[in-house]
Parts: sequence; structure tokens; C-alpha cells
Amino acid sequence: MNLHEYQSKEVFAAYGIPVPTGRVASTPEEAVAAAAALGGSIWVVKAQVHAGARGKAGGVKLARDANAVRQAAKAMLGTRLVTKQTGPEGLPVDKVYVESGSAIEREIYLSMTLNREKSRIALIGSAAGGMDIEEVAEHSPEKITTVNIHPAAGLQPYQCRRMAFALGFKGQQVAQFQAIAMALYQLFLDKDAALVEVNPLIVTQDGNLLALDAKINIDANAVYRQKAIAAMRDEAQEDPMELRASAHDLNYVSLDGNIACMVNGAGLAMATMDLIKLHGGSPANFLDVGGGATAERVTAAFNLILSNPNVKAILVNIFGGIVRCDLIAEGVITAVRNVGLKLPVVVRLEGTNADKARAILAESGLAVIAATDLTDAAKKVVGAAR
Repeated sequence: MNLHEYQSKEVFAAYGIPVPTGRVASTPEEAVAAAAALGGSIWVVKAQVHAGARGKAGGVKLARDANAVRQAAKAMLGTRLVTKQTGPEGLPVDKVYVESGSAIEREIYLSMTLNREKSRIALIGSAAGGMDIEEVAEHSPEKITTVNIHPAAGLQPYQCRRMAFALGFKGQQVAQFQAIAMALYQLFLDKDAALVEVNPLIVTQDGNLLALDAKINIDANAVYRQKAIAAMRDEAQEDPMELRASAHDLNYVSLDGNIACMVNGAGLAMATMDLIKLHGGSPANFLDVGGGATAERVTAAFNLILSNPNVKAILVNIFGGIVRCDLIAEGVITAVRNVGLKLPVVVRLEGTNADKARAILAESGLAVIAATDLTDAAKKVVGAAR
């Protein structure tokens, strides 16, 4: 679950991390009022979407008077901002964040995330911060410093100082950085974060550190115990199909292919998608109906994948361990009949009551293509999609 910048900065401020003053607005007039309340003579108007690279896409504008604030907000609100992280469809801009301007001396990249290779939370920093950090990571990885944090010891002051020196901080900036890093670590733990990012962390012209941007991503599996964070969820920023899937406890991710997949188990789903690609096809989605799949959930899954107009064929690949294959077969039949399905459906069922399930499908009178194994299923569905 992602937070907007203004929400992330509220969390940052609660942990003592310095951020510029700002106010959120939903209309151009609210944006003007926000600028007046903030005072000063220069403001930044930022589109609030769950994506980075906003500046290059026109989602961050500098304003030097009230009319410029109004025009910037008017140009953003009610539109869909397209960045390199959103895809061509973009994301809706329902709010803007009006922030006091900052005098920037230099920019630093700072983040905290999970290093899966080391099974450690990692503090990551680069003196080559700012909008082009992805290019830095790709072309100049030596400019990025990583500190892996032992879970028993936690983030240590000496690790903060090591990072501070690597980022070129001096004097009081070292102590400021240590305080920010320690606060980020505590935030990361308290809020069940998957990512906390400051890009950029700036050095102001008076030599102080300030989090000019803020990004927080919460582990979706832990949102249930983060009530205050869950209340910040903006469903308008989420994929509508993924949102529908979550209502039925389905794990769904939209892709750009034309072969819909319905599988139980994440590992089997990944293997299924790999085999589709191997045989020349392209998956339209990742869909894991879970180990305890029911006929009702399978019906909901069918309705979900059929709402994608790009789908040309469907592959149902179920291994019956906890779930019984005959229940899945009944769910497939119910779904096909209820939605009046005209697309080819390839079904591979193996495991508990698999023979009974195949008999149910064979006696249904539906044009379901049976597959003997996973490779056979992948070949048949790729052929059907063509």
C-alpha cells in the first residue's frame, strides 16, 4: 500500500524528520489559499499520485505568485499524470500539495528497504541524488552506499556516521543525518514499511538537512494492523481490477498480454506464466486464487479476468492439495455458464479428486479444452489465443 507525498510527510513529521511546510488542496482556489497561509514568495505545486518522476512529467511546478499557483493547480487537477512509472494510462490527480519553496544547495538520495539477498533491512544513500537516481544505479553503482542492519542490534550510530561521511556531510550535518536515519529506521519498523524513500534529501543553503520529498510503501500483508495507515488508502490510485480482486481475497496483478491465467499458488502461477512465454504467448495477468479456493472464488476470478478486453484465451491450472479439483471444476462450469463465455478455456487439473473433476468437465457439454500436463496446457492455450 502506497501513501501520497503529503501523507508520508505527515508521518515523517511525527517522527521528527524535518520537512518543508505545506498544505494539500483539491481545487485551484484551495491551492491559492494554501499558499497564502504558508506565506513567503515562492511555492511548489505538486501533483499527488502514487508514482515517481513527476517533475519530468509536468507534475511539479514552481510558482512565484498567487496566479501562478492557481494556474499550476488548475493544469494538474482533474487530469491523469503519465510518468515512466505509471504506464501510458497514467494516474488521476485529485489533489495537489502546495509547499513552501526551499533554497537547495545539493541533493542526496536516501532510502530504507529490505535487502532480500542479505535478509536485512538496508539503508541506502547516494550523493548523486535527485530525479536521475535510476540512471545512477544502472551506470554508476559505485556512487551508491548501502548499510545492512542486523535485526538484533538495529541501526547503530556508527553506521549512520559511516553513511554520513560517504554522502559528504560535515559538522552538524552528521548529527542531523544520524537523527534522520534513526527516525527512518524506527518508522520503518513501527509502520511495517516495505520502502521508505527520501528523494531528494537536500542540504539547504544555510547548511541544514531537509526531506524535500517523501515516499512510504507499507507491506500489504501488515496493513490489517496499521489502522491509521489503512485509513490513508486512496483507492483511486489503484488498478481497478486489482482492487476488485482484493475484495474477493484474490492475488491479482494486471499484465499486458492476452492469455488470462487462473492458478492456485504463487509459485505455480509464476511457472505457468513462464511456460506461456516459453511457448510464444503473453500472460494477461497474474492470478492466484489461493490454496483454499472455492467455487465462489473461482467464479469471481472468471468475472475478473473476463473484464479485460485484451484476453483471447484462458488457462486454468490447478493443483489440488488443500483444494479439491472437483470443486474447482464446478466453479469453472458455473462461471462459464453465468458469463456466457465464448473464449477458449484450457483446463489442467491435478491432485485431489482430479479424475472426478475431469469427468465433471467432460460431462458438462461445455467447450473446455482438457490438458494432460502443464506443458500441454501452455501449448494449447497459446494456440487457442492465436
